[in-house]
Amino acid sequence: MTDESGTTRTESGTVQTHERTKTKRDKQNAPRREKLPPRVDAFGGLVIVDKDGGWTSHDVVAKCRGLLRTKKVGHAGTLDPMATGVLVLGVERATKLLGQLILTTKAYTATIRLGQSTITDDAEGEVTATTAAGHLTDAEIASRIAELTGDIQQVPATVSAIKINGERAYARARAGEEVELAARPVTVSRFDVLARRDIDTGTTQFVDLDVEVECSSGTYIRALARDLGEKLGVGGHLTALRRTRVGPFTLEHARTLDELSAAAAADEPMLSLDIDAAVRTAFPTRDITDAQAEYLRNGRWLEPIGLEGVYAAIDPTGQAIALVKESGKRASSLLVIRPANL
Repeated sequence: MTDESGTTRTESGTVQTHERTKTKRDKQNAPRREKLPPRVDAFGGLVIVDKDGGWTSHDVVAKCRGLLRTKKVGHAGTLDPMATGVLVLGVERATKLLGQLILTTKAYTATIRLGQSTITDDAEGEVTATTAAGHLTDAEIASRIAELTGDIQQVPATVSAIKINGERAYARARAGEEVELAARPVTVSRFDVLARRDIDTGTTQFVDLDVEVECSSGTYIRALARDLGEKLGVGGHLTALRRTRVGPFTLEHARTLDELSAAAAADEPMLSLDIDAAVRTAFPTRDITDAQAEYLRNGRWLEPIGLEGVYAAIDPTGQAIALVKESGKRASSLLVIRPANL
């Protein structure tokens, strides 16, 4: 039944205007927006991004999901918003490589300010203490850096992504909770000072050090800055950080998000390396026969040949079939890159 206002009342008492019905009908009849296919095949590969400052790693992943037109994008280890440089993204099936790539070594350039501590151990946090550092000699600094080189025990930065009872440490710290993290073993294989700048503000003296660091996965450069300052008795924090390498992937492989956006707009290739090139770059290889490839594709194992660590099994056509590790009398797959059902 329709009243004078143009409202239809159904037998069940539902009220519905003709205008609302028409709008709903128009939406149903409107042509659906075509869903474009992903820009890469089902195997995908790696995109090496030169991240700009101010972006979180999640921001970069979200942006690249849109550019690549796929949700299957992940990263091999976070990079702080303040930091720039190499962020390795896996796309499509290559996301399954990321668990292995996370374990690799990394290299950074950074600037450490001696003479000031912050709550976050970097320039984005509130200053907690300021102590003149101009009296420090190069020899004193070098001696303390030597103590932070090699196999060391490091307490991660309070505002790290480490989980405590299921919640990120940085979330607890920002909520005002006192956060205590246990020291962890890390390896700092290189910690070199490239340049020193003495800064006199009129009220205090800072020492800024430009450094290069090569280290194991899980090492916090902010924590190195903090610990160096503590050892020297003046406090310290990180004012700049750029990641230059993740495993074998360097800035030479990398493109900025602006460059990737331009490539997408021009419909140009966006992968830095396809899955086969990525595997050959990141892992030692073992050539296998077609028959051996079928074994691995179907979840079986091969005879070991004495290779240590994780390596890639490559078939006669150059395709990566699996990541393999030997143990005892078996060379078993850690990841089948091309399973029989794909």
